[in-house]
Amino acid sequence: MAEISGGGHKGPLSIHIPEPPGRPGDSPDFSHIKIPKAGETRCPDLDTKAEDMRDMAYSIVRVLDRNGNAVGPWADFLGDDQNDEVLLRGLKDMMVTRAFDQRMQTAQRQGKTSFYVQCTGEEAIATGFQRMMRDGDMNFPTYRQQGLLIAAECPLIDMMNQIYSNEKDPLAGHQLPALYSFKEHGFFTISGNLGTQYVQAVGWAMASAISGDDKIASAWIGDGSTAETDFHSGMLFASVYKPPVVLNIVNNQWAISSSNAIAGSQNTTFAARALGYGFPSIRVDGNDYLAVLAASKWATERARRNLGPTLIEWVTYRVAAHSTSDDPSAYRPQTESDAWPLGDPIERLKNHLIAEGYWSEERHVQAQAEIESEIIAIQKQAESHGTLVKGDGPDAELMFDGVYKEMPEHLVRQRIEFEKENVEG
Repeated sequence: MAEISGGGHKGPLSIHIPEPPGRPGDSPDFSHIKIPKAGETRCPDLDTKAEDMRDMAYSIVRVLDRNGNAVGPWADFLGDDQNDEVLLRGLKDMMVTRAFDQRMQTAQRQGKTSFYVQCTGEEAIATGFQRMMRDGDMNFPTYRQQGLLIAAECPLIDMMNQIYSNEKDPLAGHQLPALYSFKEHGFFTISGNLGTQYVQAVGWAMASAISGDDKIASAWIGDGSTAETDFHSGMLFASVYKPPVVLNIVNNQWAISSSNAIAGSQNTTFAARALGYGFPSIRVDGNDYLAVLAASKWATERARRNLGPTLIEWVTYRVAAHSTSDDPSAYRPQTESDAWPLGDPIERLKNHLIAEGYWSEERHVQAQAEIESEIIAIQKQAESHGTLVKGDGPDAELMFDGVYKEMPEHLVRQRIEFEKENVEG
């Protein structure tokens, strides 16, 4: 019997600690992101099997070229869904989302609310995806998909009232600011514990299919939270049961204070993770509104045709801080957002509409002023009902409602005690 050699490496073992592409003071570097030309990436048939489209997990779907023209097979697949009415609506959705973010960010800095999360630079993803959802479908979002609500025409004042936790808060103070819940707009209650929405979305889609319904679900997660076990549990159930669900990963390069390298981006793409689970995935330019529309149409149509789950990795960049509790200057180059190679989604769609003769710089400036004026007026109306530091807020007794379907005994006792104390007081 041959003797096994004991030779080889005899030094201490080590582990790999991923490093971000840039630290504060460094020059921004996005050379590791391979970006194909617009129109270069193929558009597979809806029923293409995962093993026949592995390349899609490594390329990037792009439609708008540098001159603002829509080119390639994904533009062809989009067809009539790229008409001027649809795209002008999309431009407005993005502009409203950004203006809303700016007003609420300022409100937080003024002490009118305790917390806020912006989606600056990512507006195309949520607003574009929502265009392909139908009444009764359900999104399971994170706290950076406010664009889903805005594109679904959720009243901005309802969103602001929730942020201010005032007397008109539709959730009666049960949620942190910006953690919305709007069933009527297909927006499942946001959980601050990211990753949970993947399991929930897959389960909801399974229930829709089991009950014989025709509604689909979509799950949302950031690149950092793909390291959570809930992400992999959702992926496994999606692989096994093939429910009508779209699984979205918003790869905006940074989790809070750590780059996407900590979640494994240096080893492979996030889209490639679906390959190990045996279902199709695509990577998409998340700053290209037409590419977002096309990819969303492709994935939602697959779900509606009983072709199973699809994973989409949206390649984008988080321009703003992770939240109002974050200071990105402490961990990334200050000018990094300016160097992002995929540009600004609003500017890119604006340039396309101008090139097509549907828009102009003058109309854009006017529209921006009108949107900002409208949001300021809505903000004043919301603040008339109270803010974090003004007004009474929701009725304290409501804290006991909506927690359980049937109130357990210990909460019944607490409620009685609360009512007694308030009567005596």
